[in-house]
Amino acid sequence: MARFGRSKITDGAHQQSEGFRPDRRSLLSLGGAALLAATGMRHANAQDYPTRPVQVLVPFAGGSASDVITRILLNRMSMSLGQAFVVDNRPGAGGNIGTAAAAHAAPDGYTLLMSTSGPLAANKSLYKELPYDPQKDLVPIGLFATLPNVIVINSRLPPKSLNELIDYAKAHPRELNYGTVGVGSSQHLAAAYFEQLTGTEITHVPYRNIAAYTPDFIAGQVPLGFQLLPNVISLIKSGDARPLAVASDKRMTALPDVPTAAEAGLKNYESAAWLALLAPASTGKAVLDRLYAAMAEAVNDPKVRALFVEQGAEPMVMDPQGLKDFMTSETTKWAAVIKKIGIEPM
Repeated sequence: MARFGRSKITDGAHQQSEGFRPDRRSLLSLGGAALLAATGMRHANAQDYPTRPVQVLVPFAGGSASDVITRILLNRMSMSLGQAFVVDNRPGAGGNIGTAAAAHAAPDGYTLLMSTSGPLAANKSLYKELPYDPQKDLVPIGLFATLPNVIVINSRLPPKSLNELIDYAKAHPRELNYGTVGVGSSQHLAAAYFEQLTGTEITHVPYRNIAAYTPDFIAGQVPLGFQLLPNVISLIKSGDARPLAVASDKRMTALPDVPTAAEAGLKNYESAAWLALLAPASTGKAVLDRLYAAMAEAVNDPKVRALFVEQGAEPMVMDPQGLKDFMTSETTKWAAVIKKIGIEPM
């Protein structure tokens, strides 16, 4: 079972012997023996890893969807690896604070990062300068879940399908308001991408949090949303929100009757928050391999998968190379969207 909190980790010291001066042949022999011993020690350490609790920085507040899903994963990984995974929430600056702290931590496998599409891709275009480079300062372990954006509309409005929504928006330019948790959020970028692909004009209404947005959605003042499922699942269940499509390449397990955007007639529209594990650059490959294996084992556990779905997430396993390539493509994709809608870097 994983523990959650902060832990202090100290390193031991070693002593050096003095007074022995070997000849050159002995020195070479000893040097070779020392190299073999050091290599063996590193190999043994990699095999034994982890031997103490592992700190995982999460750059968002405790209780957020990404935080909860990460804790589910780490609980299962701790069972496989026999050590606690200690969550340290470091929210702020769109996820940049916690991500930067992990990027500059010691590459020993005892400080990891769970981060998302914002800090790892979109923020490169949303901020003038990042205190880390996602591609250079971090090394991927793997992607373990996605949270696709769901297009929802107040159930009192006429559109019953995605095509009807597009037609309605075109007939009422700038009259449809959609709510988000802020400029540059996944909801904002999903909506902007929707406008670009459909040629519609809708109006952005940013809120400080989802709790402030919900009453206005129900009242019909801001009747449109491009939300993550955890934010609107209660509205869907109550009948206040009508889900029209999910922005992914396959239907969501939690919404099996809701079509994908492609099925509903809008091709190439995919938008999701995705959750990934990473480590500081230069972390040893053997350690990374053990972590990836434990992550994959956890995600493939039926109990973990069921818990992910309950939280509105789609479980998946993407390997390190796949995640690296995906981060690159997502960075390019959202840079184009951000540039086109004219968001000024902060």
